[in-house]
Amino acid sequence: MGWTPPGGIDVPYPAPGSSALAAEIVELAHENGFEAGLQENRGFDHGAWIPLHLIYPAADIPVVQVSISMRESPRWHFQLGEMLASLREKNVLIIGSGNLTHKLSEFFRSGFRLNAPREGWVSDFAEWIARKIREGDVDAVLRAVNTGPSGRRNHPTMDHIHPLFVALGAGDSPLGSLRLHQSTTYGVLAMDVFGFGGREQLGALQDRNVEHAL
Repeated sequence: MGWTPPGGIDVPYPAPGSSALAAEIVELAHENGFEAGLQENRGFDHGAWIPLHLIYPAADIPVVQVSISMRESPRWHFQLGEMLASLREKNVLIIGSGNLTHKLSEFFRSGFRLNAPREGWVSDFAEWIARKIREGDVDAVLRAVNTGPSGRRNHPTMDHIHPLFVALGAGDSPLGSLRLHQSTTYGVLAMDVFGFGGREQLGALQDRNVEHAL
């Protein structure tokens, strides 16, 4: 993390990895024209361990991290998700962890309280995305930062929305979706959570019945 709150944080999350699953993903990537390699020594990113700590506090689900690419497009990340989709049949939960909105400069200078209501430009973008997801309009979601309301203001960089495109690609076609959670932190950081898949998979997600998290 590039910024640490006053007093710091020390929250261990000792989930195991899965070298077999990691190797399978690399092989799958090569078969589908993606460059990929293994990094065995990197710890969990805060984007991984924070949601996992809330969902699986016992840290007993094997976890494998897959990197996004700041050089690649939303469509590329969607196709990465399509590549990973077959792992769902092996009871692997694919998590795209980011933020629905993420403009840190507004966060630092705004002085909003933790539970401040959403700013209008944040709400407009978040609700537009939610509607496009509900309608199954994948192309609109992939163009959201360029064409959605206040898209670039909500995402001056792409690192916190690319994971959404991966998760979207890993869902079913036609798209099945469920809005699992809706909240905002400090008025500008939308924390909405969506599930993608068929009825059976979304039910398993709600029941937390998975063998691996990705």
